[in-house]
Parts: sequence; C-alpha cells; structure tokens
Amino acid sequence: MSSHDIIYLACPYSHPSMEVRVARFQASAQAAAHLIHQGKFVYSPITMTHPIDLVMAAEGDTMGSDYWCDFDEAFMSVCSEMIILVIPGWDESRGIKREAAFFEAAGKPVSFLNLTKVGYELASRPQEPVGIENYQRANG
Repeated sequence: MSSHDIIYLACPYSHPSMEVRVARFQASAQAAAHLIHQGKFVYSPITMTHPIDLVMAAEGDTMGSDYWCDFDEAFMSVCSEMIILVIPGWDESRGIKREAAFFEAAGKPVSFLNLTKVGYELASRPQEPVGIENYQRANG
C-alpha cells in the first residue's frame, strides 16, 4: 500500500432496530480508529453517514437507497482496497455484498478484519467473531 492509498471499511448497518444500527456504527468507528492508529488512510462510510442518517430521520427526510449506492460508489472508485469488518450480520448484508462485488470487478483486494480475543486481525478469510460481548449485549 502506498502512502496515499485509501481503505474502504465495510460494515453492516441496515437493521430495523436503532440499537443495532448504533452498535454497528460504534463497531465501525472502533475498527477505523484501529486501522488509523496503524498509519492507514481509512474511509468508513458507516462512521460518516450514520450521523447524517440520524439528522435526516429526525427531519422525516430520506434520500433512498439508490442515492446511497451512488454515494458509496463515488468513494469506492477512489479507494484502493476494501476491508470487511467481521461482526454479526456482515455475511447477510446486501450492502457489503454489493460493495465486495464492486471491488472484485475492479480488481481491487478485499480482506477481512476479524475481532479476536486479543484484538483485531487482518486476514484473507473471515473468522467467527469472538470478544464481541458488548456488541451482542446491545443486540440481544
């Protein structure tokens, strides 16, 4: 990775429960901070758009999923790789599937950020998340 490559950090978000969406936002912010502490440049769409979603929902406004897909693709096109945060729901997320297909079609690498008992581990394959008690407690 060159000094100006940007990582696209994918994380599940959509869920009927606001508690789940907030927990996913917090998980993505923590993972982004971890990668940034390693000196990486990270674009975390959930970290950026969750606060916007809250404002728009309070105003009763929404842009619709087509807008957000186009929004994501504008950023994905300039990112050099994708890292998927492996938390519950990642493998069911239509958004992550769409994003991964975009990166794979562009010939850009896709890897996984697994949460282990001792912290985060970047890998070529996902692992069952461990050490996610706070996430699970927030999501029943």
